[in-house]
Order: sequence, then structure tokens, then C-alpha cells
Amino acid sequence: MRLQPTTKNIPKPLVNVGEKPLIWHLMKYYANFGHKDFILCLGYKGEEIKRYFSDYNEYLSNDFILTNGNRNRKHIGDFEKDWNITFVETGTYSNIGQRLKAVQKYLKGEKIFLANYSDGVTGLNLTDQVDFFTTSNKIGCFLSVKPFSSYHAITSNYNGLVLGITPISQSNLRINGGFFIFKNKIFDYIKNGEDLVGKPFQRLIKQQQLVAYEFNGFWACMDTFKDKQRLDELYANGKPPWQVWLNGSIKEVMQ
Repeated sequence: MRLQPTTKNIPKPLVNVGEKPLIWHLMKYYANFGHKDFILCLGYKGEEIKRYFSDYNEYLSNDFILTNGNRNRKHIGDFEKDWNITFVETGTYSNIGQRLKAVQKYLKGEKIFLANYSDGVTGLNLTDQVDFFTTSNKIGCFLSVKPFSSYHAITSNYNGLVLGITPISQSNLRINGGFFIFKNKIFDYIKNGEDLVGKPFQRLIKQQQLVAYEFNGFWACMDTFKDKQRLDELYANGKPPWQVWLNGSIKEVMQ
């Protein structure tokens, strides 16, 4: 609703950041770290996501060499052809917990899986978070970040006297950044109808099975049109901080 009218005909993950939809940026990010098997939990306007990938042409998104009178194409570096994407209708009005439950059967045999809200980007080295989670031997992990906000945090005494005003981005406040890692056991903690960060996370906390990976680098979400403008500006300036796959030269990529 906060991105209307942009999301009137498409879901938020299909809203463009620069020339590509947000979901493409995220999937490209995950693929850069070797995670190329995707399950898309479709809801509002899910058919538009199906249509986008059904009509997708990877040559329009990657560098390639054309030879032999325009008959042969050779990709340079990584590309989307080796992505495996499972499209699952999880309900238009389902919450996050129920969307995960709806795809549980597709995760059978997977000891660990990664999940994402599909509304934010980051420059995080994802391998660092995965290693942190693996070492912790817990059931759940989420990315802990500082919010990017123009709001200010206020402290005051019982008389209402203001003692301090601090930009939220400079305060000690941290939020859930929406990049998750779970063991398959997480499904034992999600009951029918429950959202993910409500009662399930409280159960994990009670059993000391939830950890947060603290990251102070670039992270941004796209909740409002103003957020989209900020991401578009970063993209237009060249080498946006979340496009970690652009690091290195073409020669290095080919190797």
C-alpha cells in the first residue's frame, strides 16, 4: 500500500530499481554466493512474477560475445541460465509464517535454507552470515542492521523534559533486516496461522535458539516511494553497493 500507485498492477518485488525489478537484484545477489535454487512464495499479483520469468531473456542482463555471423552467443561470467526456480502459490493474504509453511514440502531433505522478505538489499558478504549461523548451531538467524531513517529518537524524563534527540541511524537501535537463515527445524515452531516473528520467534528466544548477525555496512529496504527513489539514485550513480557481483574485472569473472 505504501508504494501505490506503483504496486497497483505488480507486486513489490517486481518494482524496478534502475532497469531491473527488486527480485532480480536479490536473486542475482544470492547467486553470487552460490545459492541458485530458489523457491518463490507467491501472493499478491503472483502471476506477474510468473510472467516476468517466463518471458525472461538472460542475454539482456549480461555481457556476451556474438560470433559466427550473429549465430553463436557466449556468455561472459555468471548468468541466470543456471538458476532453478520453483513457483509456489502461497495465498494472497498469507503472512510470512504461513508462506514458509506452504513451501515446507519443497525443502524436504534440506538441513539449512535461506529466506528473504524480498523488499531490501545489502552489501553484506553473505558467506560471513552463513558461517556465523553454522558455528552458532542454532535454529534461526536474522540480519541485524541499523535502520536508515530520517526520524529521530527522543529521550525524556517523567516530566516530559527532553534530555536528548538523536537521529535513529546514529542511535543504538537495531532492526531485523529481513535476511534469514534457518534449520529445517524452524517448521516445528510455526503453528497454523502464526506469523514468523511473532510467537515462533518468541519460542526460539525462550529456548535460546535464535541469533542475530550484526552488520553495520550498507542495507536499505524499499517500503515507500521515497525508499525507491533513494535506491534508484544509488543505481544511477554506478556500482550500487548491493551489486556485489560487479566486483572484479571481466577477466577475473571469466576465470
